Amino acid sequence: MAVVVQWTGWEAAHLGKAMRLSIREYAARLGVNPATITKWRKRGRAIELRPETADMLDEMLRRCDDEVIATFEAALRSDGGPGLGDKDLEALGLAVPLGPARVVSHKFIPVYVGEAVRPLFEQAVPCPAGPGRLEHRVALAGHPDAADRSQLHLYACGVAVFHLVQPRTVERLGDLAAWRYRSYVADLEWATARLHERLAEAGAATEAAATYVLSAYLLEESPWQGSQLETALQVLATPSVVVDREHPQGPQRLGDDVERALFADGYTHPDAVNFGIRAVSMGLAGWSGVAYHPVAAERALPMEAIVALELDVQTLWALSTYVLDEVEAGRDPVMPDEAYGWRWLRGAYSRLTAARPQETAQHQLMREAVLATSQLPDRLRAAQEALRESIS
Repeated sequence: MAVVVQWTGWEAAHLGKAMRLSIREYAARLGVNPATITKWRKRGRAIELRPETADMLDEMLRRCDDEVIATFEAALRSDGGPGLGDKDLEALGLAVPLGPARVVSHKFIPVYVGEAVRPLFEQAVPCPAGPGRLEHRVALAGHPDAADRSQLHLYACGVAVFHLVQPRTVERLGDLAAWRYRSYVADLEWATARLHERLAEAGAATEAAATYVLSAYLLEESPWQGSQLETALQVLATPSVVVDREHPQGPQRLGDDVERALFADGYTHPDAVNFGIRAVSMGLAGWSGVAYHPVAAERALPMEAIVALELDVQTLWALSTYVLDEVEAGRDPVMPDEAYGWRWLRGAYSRLTAARPQETAQHQLMREAVLATSQLPDRLRAAQEALRESIS
């Protein structure tokens, strides 16, 4: 646990950044004027805070979760300014490479559209079912930044899922994380507009909008080995630790010193679940994404296996969310076809959660990690019960 002996404006400002709070939100929590927070950011260590303010900050820090504390501790280990030299970095144990890395980004953007999916479904090309054995077809999506590698998966149960494949070479993982958060906003707007356009062309319509993006990263090349490689996957799966998402100019990476500190000391998110196999692969699943690196490519899982599972998981997440949202609004859910009732959901739940005789140990570990971090099984059970009650 981080302990601050003397709170200055520098430490106080970095705690607010680690908590992802805007200047106004941070000021409101502390009961100070927003101008005070701005002054802390500008003057840094030139300002020593009063004991009563330090006490409030101590209490706020004690209540922070592990991810915030890790980000704050990384900032404390840096010097808060530019240009640590190589000898200084070696003395601090921070002389680790920060890049470059080659990563293939897979984004999944699901939208529940109900029976409006039917005309698009009928026009699309049949494709093999995933592990959930959900009937679906595929069409080109035409994303401007992934024109040749973007698809629209259309599920008979009423869900459309955009799958965008975008290779990236980055100098720093923080650059990738900042791109991720910035591109999400544009991708959500694009997915909603594109889906409405495709439905209109097919003579259908919906008011549904894309609301979230799930990422899966394949780390192809990097300068890291051993524990540094493990840290890199942790950052890929839970990228908020290297990004200031409340920056006035949009998400920005926190800087080289923060990333060096994370690599030097190692970083483990408490909610990330490991599904790697020693000497074969390294894999992590978290709430906000999946990261995977094949150590022995000929024996590791193909990325297509992770993609197939995520397509089914995100489809069922979107469907169960629709059902639960309708129930909470006091309405009975209307499924696109009577075949997709609570029994169908029960079958999908069983197919995703039960081990199969032909399933490899790697595949089982990956499936269990993704399901555990997505919390999909609980949502499916709740949606089953809601649908069963709606017809009783």
